[in-house]
Amino acid sequence: MSLVADPPPPAPPDERGRRRSDPPPDGRRAPRNWKTLLSYVLGLLLVLVGGFFAFVAYGMISSGDDFKTSTQKIVERFPFVASPQTVFGKERIYVVLLGIDFNTDDKGMQYSKGARSDTIMVAGIDFQAKAIKLISILRDSQALVQGRQTKINEAYALGGPKLAQQVIGDFLALPKNEKGASFDRYVVVNANGLKDFVNAIGGIEVPVTETMDYDDNWGHLFIHFKPGLQHMTGEKAMEYSRFRHDACSDVCRVRRQQQVIQITIAKLKTQKFNDLLHIGALIGALNKNILTNLTFDEEKSLAWHFRDINLADIKTDTLKYVRVTDDEVVVPDPAQKAQLVAELLGPYGNVTPPPATELAAVKPATVHVVVENGSGISGLATAVSAKLTKLGYVVDSVANADTFGYDTTQIRTATNVPNVGERVRADLGVPTASVAPATDATPGPRSIVTVIVGRDYPVATATAVPTSSLAPAH
Repeated sequence: MSLVADPPPPAPPDERGRRRSDPPPDGRRAPRNWKTLLSYVLGLLLVLVGGFFAFVAYGMISSGDDFKTSTQKIVERFPFVASPQTVFGKERIYVVLLGIDFNTDDKGMQYSKGARSDTIMVAGIDFQAKAIKLISILRDSQALVQGRQTKINEAYALGGPKLAQQVIGDFLALPKNEKGASFDRYVVVNANGLKDFVNAIGGIEVPVTETMDYDDNWGHLFIHFKPGLQHMTGEKAMEYSRFRHDACSDVCRVRRQQQVIQITIAKLKTQKFNDLLHIGALIGALNKNILTNLTFDEEKSLAWHFRDINLADIKTDTLKYVRVTDDEVVVPDPAQKAQLVAELLGPYGNVTPPPATELAAVKPATVHVVVENGSGISGLATAVSAKLTKLGYVVDSVANADTFGYDTTQIRTATNVPNVGERVRADLGVPTASVAPATDATPGPRSIVTVIVGRDYPVATATAVPTSSLAPAH
């Protein structure tokens, strides 16, 4: 017995008045089935993948790069990351940055609920100028929190990011944006955030200028440093940035925080952690310990846009105070606060690279230099010393660095004179050298620069176009 099925009904006409089974009006026939369509898609993918690897192979042959390096260079050329102007819809944003510490319960266990903001910074980020301005606010500054005058760091403990933004914005008298808020975004980092991020980039080299000894068994804080350039893991960097048991207490602590930020940025630049493949991993390492209303696309856009920022384009200031009350509340200087806010809201300039006239204003004869060999290449520090001496610098000493593991030449400045580090870098002819502050203490009357010669020095000086056309000073 057999069954005869009725033929299927005709396909209904679509919105253009023809059946889906009819041939297109131009005479071409649609693909017969999904297998045909799939073959087209696979063919297109093969062409794209083949083209990509052809570019990679060409890069390997033409530049001598290995496969990974050539792949990274190709990836960086693709427009995967939108500009921050497009992402945020404006040329500048204002961000409040808060670092919170852990509290300790009666059993010595750490927890973050109700913690105060141990670090308070306000950042103006200008996309067009590629410049950043940071204002650090002492955590004990006097502010109005829920109707009473108290320490500004209580705001986060009482109301989280929302109240902290409102209190800090009112404290600085910042204008409101289109959403009625003083800040476009907030970033709250717990005590492990800095530690994990510094560990993710392999640690940092920090010049310590004083003996630091402090133990807090209850707070799980043990700080012990001796003067000198020291390699710091994330744990050590966190301890260093939290120390405040010296002559200037929180003021010096804020300076150390700013110093660690600048040294970290310098390493991100010079160690090539600023490609797309690394940016996502670094953001992931930090995001484990942060609370923010920045989206991942916004974070990636900011990191990519500012990957090559010059440290000279990051301006840092600290809000000063005029007195301390009996309750140890710091009363800010109203005149200086108004000035810093005006600069935060005002025009941003890009000083990358510094104008030749400003570099020329730095007189090598007034700059004292300590040269250290961090490369392990015999005689390199002596050669650098001779070069700087010939250019008119005063070389105080030549020695080995704490390690021969420096891939990048580092220039550490201990002076308030602007552009000293940039001038030394230009005269050395090493554009890859890192320039960063060398001390968190008040600089003395002399301009002192420490040059740690890295393994990049011989290659850079042999191939780089000189970054300075300044005549040697006498």
